[in-house]
Amino acid sequence: MSFAGMMLVACLIDAAVGWPDALYRRIGHPVVWLGAAITALERRWNRGGAGRRRALGAALVAVATGGAALAALALQAALPGGWAGVLLGGALAWPLVALRSMHAHVAAVAAPLAAGDTAAARDAVRLIVGRDPARLDAPGVGRAALESLAENTSDGIVAPVVWGVVAGLPGIAAYKAINTLDSMIGHRSARYADFGMAAARLDDVANWIPARLTGLLFAATAPRPRAALRAMARDARRHRSPNAGWPEAAMAGALGLRLSGPRLYGDTWAEEPWLNGAAPDPAPGDLGRGLALYRRAMAAMLVALAGLALL
Repeated sequence: MSFAGMMLVACLIDAAVGWPDALYRRIGHPVVWLGAAITALERRWNRGGAGRRRALGAALVAVATGGAALAALALQAALPGGWAGVLLGGALAWPLVALRSMHAHVAAVAAPLAAGDTAAARDAVRLIVGRDPARLDAPGVGRAALESLAENTSDGIVAPVVWGVVAGLPGIAAYKAINTLDSMIGHRSARYADFGMAAARLDDVANWIPARLTGLLFAATAPRPRAALRAMARDARRHRSPNAGWPEAAMAGALGLRLSGPRLYGDTWAEEPWLNGAAPDPAPGDLGRGLALYRRAMAAMLVALAGLALL
């Protein structure tokens, strides 16, 4: 059975229809189901001293990731052979990729920003970034949206597809469990510094190859590939994250803009380094260029999946 074919089918379905609101209202979403289970276990297990919290946090990672992989393995074992199995497997993997929603969320920031409505752009970017956008000016909103587009292309699309190609439904399901765990408990806050340590470390490992591959996809489909590669090689390792700097630096170089830089998280001022720091800040229209780059990169990924499926 072609796992690459499965991932191609999943991406094509998602690009065409996303995850429809009517379907979400009726059954929710697999990541929401997983998040509810993680929340329930975290409330019971996240207590005690630092050592106990680390051990139980690692146990939660094992339970959530293993449970997701085993459930997906059972579904995959029940699939018919040949292209019927590929099509059904792709339909099952469809909720675990996010091509359409990623584009829609950034487009929802780009439209008011281009119209000069910074307040509406702040409201829209609030849905896709971790920082408080209330104090962001128009260039800050643009940087936040482009950084989210770059990082989430890796986390939300390329990484699940890569692990799906490697291991089919168990691979993509296990990855989504790891990524969901990291987003929920992999923080350096007092509550999660110990309990979420295993989740954060495993997410770093799972995203190591996909992050660099995403950067290469952006560079390969950029108007200025060499500039993207130079920015990635020079600045990616300066990012606070071992992985997010690669797609973000590639996007910064590809668009000829600077990203990252100092920002406010809650009441804490973080002196983050600039990526492609000699370039100008994004102008309102640059989000459209970022989305065009995203579409080209995703088209290149689909072509690569089709080639792997045919092999």
